[in-house]
Amino acid sequence: MSRQMKDALVIGIPSKGRLQENANAFFARAGLNVKQAAGGREYVGRLSGVSGVAVAFLSASEIVSRLEDGSIHFGVTGEDLIREQLPDADNIVELVLPLGFGYADVIVAVPQSWIDVETMADLDDVALAFHRRHGRRLRIATKYLNLTRGFFAEHGIADYRIVESAGATEGAPAAGTAEAIVDITTTGSTLAANNLKILDDGVMLKSQANLVASLRADWSAGALKAASAMLDRIDAKLAAETQVVVTARGKVNRAKLTKELAAEFGCTAEPGDGALSVLCPREHLQAVATRLREGGADAVTVAAAEYIFRARNELLTRLRKRLRK
Repeated sequence: MSRQMKDALVIGIPSKGRLQENANAFFARAGLNVKQAAGGREYVGRLSGVSGVAVAFLSASEIVSRLEDGSIHFGVTGEDLIREQLPDADNIVELVLPLGFGYADVIVAVPQSWIDVETMADLDDVALAFHRRHGRRLRIATKYLNLTRGFFAEHGIADYRIVESAGATEGAPAAGTAEAIVDITTTGSTLAANNLKILDDGVMLKSQANLVASLRADWSAGALKAASAMLDRIDAKLAAETQVVVTARGKVNRAKLTKELAAEFGCTAEPGDGALSVLCPREHLQAVATRLREGGADAVTVAAAEYIFRARNELLTRLRKRLRK
């Protein structure tokens, strides 16, 4: 580990591709720009806007390994990799925040020609019949060995064997190397092109990229301070993107309207004796404006906030609880 990273809060970010682009964009939204050294050739960087943070550029799979051994504090990676590589994931990491990109479903798919196979129970029947007829177990091609074993066990299916996939998993049934598959899909178009269908109850995991914290890392006072500043900025930006400041001027009953808006729309009022100003979810903007005008407001104005820093940062609170700090 470099001297730059030794005493810092270390964040693992994907080293290339769309995941890196989306991760960088996520942090940039909160004013935390990822800076990569030496024209992108070095695998260490920093996060602007927060001191004491180092960035390690790693593969998505390596990020999971580093979270497991505690050599990084945070990582951006898919939940599918977390659940596959860490069977005891909930005791090793905390999924701090889903990031809204990198969507992929881990699914069980069978040939479309299996017209009577629609559910995992049907697949169990087929597996038993297949074994009796052919004298061998049904083959499931996949890269997701642990997720497959766990999901099939939940459905009471034991008469199968896994064929570890090294290439394009969806081509295994057509190639004759497996009868069914467990793989990831986003649109389902590749499965359809290979004449495969997803079982009705065969979605094992709806995955997306997450900001993940290691529970095994050395969470020193300095690392926690940097984490607090980073999560504070992220939480404040997320709050600003989902809420607006609505101000009503005129002869309004502040106490009555504040109580009604809080109860019905989850709005919070700013203190003061002047105009009534409330912080409200964007989705209720029209209804709030209507209620304020019905309550006597002469005019209602709406302003977007750059950041909304709240007294309680739920992201940090939840992390501290897991870390017992």
